[in-house]
Amino acid sequence: MPQKNIDFGKYGARGLKGSEAVARKLDELAGGITTPVTARRGLMARLHYLTRTAHARRAARDAGLTVTDRTLKAWLDGGRRPSKASLDRIEQAYRSVRRQNVARHLLRRLNASGGTRVEIHPLNQSQVPRPLQRVVEYRTMNVRRWDRIVAAWAAGDYQGLDDAWTDTIVDLGSQWGQYEYVTNVGFAA
Repeated sequence: MPQKNIDFGKYGARGLKGSEAVARKLDELAGGITTPVTARRGLMARLHYLTRTAHARRAARDAGLTVTDRTLKAWLDGGRRPSKASLDRIEQAYRSVRRQNVARHLLRRLNASGGTRVEIHPLNQSQVPRPLQRVVEYRTMNVRRWDRIVAAWAAGDYQGLDDAWTDTIVDLGSQWGQYEYVTNVGFAA
């Protein structure tokens, strides 16, 4: 697309891709266990979430948690402590399984009543020299179809999420390229 920013931040602008901000907000809406995985309580909560049913165990294995049943039992009993790499895999598996479990419900909430109002906060240009700054303002829009966005988020497909979000912000009009990078994207469902 012609509006893609190739050298973002070259003159000091700061922000993140809009699709990353959307993914963060969807993670926040999905909720979940807030205690860190490094704390015993957080670890136990995640392990119970990932092992309480056969379906959850299969989803955890598909998400990358491939340890033996014996190791899992030792972790649950407190006999052994997972390594840092295992803690990272547990956290990633938990996030992946949680996304899959809440995606349908979240999609229904976001599409209800004709869509969800989205606030887009422009990128931070405070470090950009004055003559190079663009006039970029706070914008709002109503996103009516969240299907592609939520499906890409639930699958962990960040390129697909970026493409879906870019197709959505085109509705902002001819200046949509100014909102590829933002400081925040906010919405509630």
